[in-house]
Amino acid sequence: MDIDVRGPRFGAAVTTAVLAVVLITGSAWLLAWQTLAFALGAAGGVGHSPYGWVFRRVVRPRLGPPTEFEAPEPPRFAQAVGLAFALVGLLGLTVGPEWLGLAATGAALAAAFLNAAFGYCLGCEMYLLVRRVGVRAK
Repeated sequence: MDIDVRGPRFGAAVTTAVLAVVLITGSAWLLAWQTLAFALGAAGGVGHSPYGWVFRRVVRPRLGPPTEFEAPEPPRFAQAVGLAFALVGLLGLTVGPEWLGLAATGAALAAAFLNAAFGYCLGCEMYLLVRRVGVRAK
């Protein structure tokens, strides 16, 4: 079943804000929260992330009906990519080196910002590229 494209963009906007605060404060606890949000989104799809829940319960009822839909697999893959960067970031902020944590968090922030501001999902594009290369390799 396809999903409302506004949901992942809302999640990316919240993620952008969370990761920006992580970079400003260096809070490993806040990055741990974002890591959990990515993990839930990767495991169950963006609708199962906390931000997906907020979008579904609070934001979407206040919007008009969706006009665009997308397949759930690319955003789910993007959540897994975000999870990988958040895990590296969490490792860097808690164990070190700190620059690794900040760099990984910054990369995740850049990707989330692109999706929130411009609707360009790097993880989704990676998913499509992997699918195309996989089909050609067979």
